[in-house]
Amino acid sequence: MFADEDKPDAPTAKPEAVQAAQGAQAAQGPQAAQGVQPAAGTSADRDAKDQVPKRIFFIIPNFMTQNDQPENQGPLTAGEKFNIAWHQFSDYSAHFGNLLQASISQAADGIPHYGQGWGPFGERFLAQEGDQLTGSMLIYGVLPTVLHQDPRYLRKGRGSAWSRIYYAASRVLVARTDSGNPTFNTSQVVGQLGQAAISLSYYPPQDRSVKGLFQGWGVNQFYNIGWNQLKEFTPDLAAFIRRHHHGKAIAQGPAGTSAN
Repeated sequence: MFADEDKPDAPTAKPEAVQAAQGAQAAQGPQAAQGVQPAAGTSADRDAKDQVPKRIFFIIPNFMTQNDQPENQGPLTAGEKFNIAWHQFSDYSAHFGNLLQASISQAADGIPHYGQGWGPFGERFLAQEGDQLTGSMLIYGVLPTVLHQDPRYLRKGRGSAWSRIYYAASRVLVARTDSGNPTFNTSQVVGQLGQAAISLSYYPPQDRSVKGLFQGWGVNQFYNIGWNQLKEFTPDLAAFIRRHHHGKAIAQGPAGTSAN
């Protein structure tokens, strides 16, 4: 969750957005230019810029999350959207998660018409891989490009805990257009429904039904609410642990020194 291993390519800040952010800092006067901010806003600004992990709990891909800061608010190109989609699917953590889900399904005899044994286990795993591929491409690549929506979760990172909980939950239904305006989150809501519909083509015929499709899609919307909470608050936990260890190191003094 906190390590910086093998970070894949990610959308870079647009030059005009960086210039705007620098201009805003310059407008705050000499103190801002020297890195000194007014005391009242220091904590909020720090929390809003906490480092966002690319994997949550080392397993869940999190390449679509960025802090809602000026340098991250520029529109993404189609290539950058598909770049996010590709990393959501191809990252090793996604495949490990699919392997884990297939194992749980096998142990619980989920989707029972697969049966038991190594062959059915492989089918369960490949079905999870198919879900991951179609979902990633529809939700983060195809639909955001066609509809001109931003597929990222832009983390609020400031305000009261309740306001951030509400914000994170509302992002299930609210997205941002490429021009920065709020809009219905068609890419995710319809994208997940489309992914579920495609999955009917490769799950066992006895386990396919329109009712099951909509039930699974509805459950996923509640799952998304919890998932957004992790995206919003995991950087706070990581930053707290880093600051705690940093403060502890300062209190202990240089390593290897001892009192005479």
